[in-house]
Amino acid sequence: MSITAQLRDSVKLPGGRALVNGFAFESRGATQCRALLRNGHELEVHDLHQVFAGERAPMAVFPCPWPGWERGVHSVGPDGSFAVFSGQRAVRAVGSGGQTLWEYRHGCWGPEIGHPHTGDEQEVCRGLEHGSCRISDDGRLVWAHVVGADAEDGAERWVVLDARDGRELAGLPLDGAAAGSHHLSHPDGVHMGLCVGMGQDGILLHWARLDGERLTGWDLNVTMDRILTDVHAGHPGFLTVEHYGADLQLHALDGTVLAEREPGPAGDEDLSWDYGGGFVDADTVIAGTVGDDEDPEQAVHWLLDARTLETREAVAYPSGPVTGGVRPLGDGTWLTYDEESGTLDRWGVAGSRTPSPAG
Repeated sequence: MSITAQLRDSVKLPGGRALVNGFAFESRGATQCRALLRNGHELEVHDLHQVFAGERAPMAVFPCPWPGWERGVHSVGPDGSFAVFSGQRAVRAVGSGGQTLWEYRHGCWGPEIGHPHTGDEQEVCRGLEHGSCRISDDGRLVWAHVVGADAEDGAERWVVLDARDGRELAGLPLDGAAAGSHHLSHPDGVHMGLCVGMGQDGILLHWARLDGERLTGWDLNVTMDRILTDVHAGHPGFLTVEHYGADLQLHALDGTVLAEREPGPAGDEDLSWDYGGGFVDADTVIAGTVGDDEDPEQAVHWLLDARTLETREAVAYPSGPVTGGVRPLGDGTWLTYDEESGTLDRWGVAGSRTPSPAG
């Protein structure tokens, strides 16, 4: 059984692929959906509602502090007045005019512990490892995954910084050796999630909240295989996908599994869940399956019940099968990216009512 998707908008947005298949998408509820796209030595910020309403110019542009550093997951303040960059040896806040607001120095993400540096601010050390940062939804805090300052240790930390001056307010030591990470802020405005990828060594998933001057955290690292995918204001918990796509799980905020679904309508062993997907709205989750042999006919997007993860329907697109990832916006619509045409498409369920884009 399938349900027909309706094309709501289609635009050519340079770098749009990273919105669906990377970490360029930053949302703060369904009302603020942004694309953080690198263009040369600059980070361009686009409001997606404005993009689909016809506005092609970015709402803000920030110079990248380290032009040679192309990794890290960055964040932009709720009002768009400042950005925080996750660098190889520092977290830096940059104002709308390009001025440095503050910098928080930390150890180097380079894989060789204690390796020397030349002192050149723009030096980029070898290695693909990186951290991430996230500005809180009220714009007051910056959460950052960093390497400890002790160059001989190399231990990683999760810190909370004052967004005004970069002062460290609290921190937690972390186990593991990251290849990369990303944050996801919970809509309750209190809790923050951190997902740390360690390549073939697995996944670490942490949640925390700031209680005064103390950071209270907990994790889901018994199996070390849960990737944090999405949250929604209509749910107190969060969604995860197993490291190799074996199942989707809906969790309470403390990690308790509320629902679980294997790939496909009957748990086909040849299928796995894609890493994207999430809440289309409070009632619906969208997720894609992929086959072991990369057969396009097995690349299907499915609509699931957001509370039970029971499969509802496969999504049928009027233009034919849509392969690749899917990025739900939480407002009843979702994004896909067409590699051949370079277009970013916004879809909804045919016959359903979607809120009009707002600036």
